Amino acid sequence: MGPHLSPQLRGHTIRKMLWIDIEIRIGARQASCVNMALHTVSYEIDANTVSDWMVNEMIQVLDEVLHDNRLYAEQFGDKANLAMPPKRRFAILTCMDARLDAAKFAGLSEGDAHVIRNAGGRASDDAIRSLVISYKLLGTREWFVIHHTDCGMETFTNEIMRDLLAQSLQTASFDGKQWHDEGVGPGSSAGEFIEFLTIQDQAKSVRDDVERIRNHPLVPKEIPIYGFIFDVKSGLLIEVPEAFRIGQASSAE
Repeated sequence: MGPHLSPQLRGHTIRKMLWIDIEIRIGARQASCVNMALHTVSYEIDANTVSDWMVNEMIQVLDEVLHDNRLYAEQFGDKANLAMPPKRRFAILTCMDARLDAAKFAGLSEGDAHVIRNAGGRASDDAIRSLVISYKLLGTREWFVIHHTDCGMETFTNEIMRDLLAQSLQTASFDGKQWHDEGVGPGSSAGEFIEFLTIQDQAKSVRDDVERIRNHPLVPKEIPIYGFIFDVKSGLLIEVPEAFRIGQASSAE
């Protein structure tokens, strides 16, 4: 069980609570190795709104991840000798959706390819940054843009997301048709300055992203860019013909 949340803990951070728990469980010396992993978990705790079970649930997930990592490390073996450049020399840009496992749907093993993920698998500035590094420094020669059916990015617009964030910073709920904010404010207007790259039509979004990458001044014309939609019901990759046409390679001028 995790530490009990009392009114005296007001103003502490979740990170601090988790850190204390780790030190108790595995010792301060070993705990230092996971300090970086906890760096981003630093939300302020208000004892009136955060319950014991929420904190304990976070600690349980942390325990599970560290336990599974130890099992993975025990059988790491020859993976320690993998080269930095991807062996099969291609990269995939796809969505962060938990149902998508690029290692399985594309037949990848560690060291085979670069997999770049974000919400929607969109060709954002940061995704293109990663792709440019992928080819320029690490030698990838083919790229895949893969969106998917039943994507959460189809369920909202910039305006909806900005309105939800303005109401509160707590998790919203979806009733199958609309999003509802049930949190306690204050929210923030900072969302007004973010383009969330939402999706209205999957085939069009794949086409648009392939086109944006294809026309980027830092992307060589000889790199082919393929566009697909992953079907979450069948596991199949469905080609987007227009994206393939736009993404085809041409000789360098």
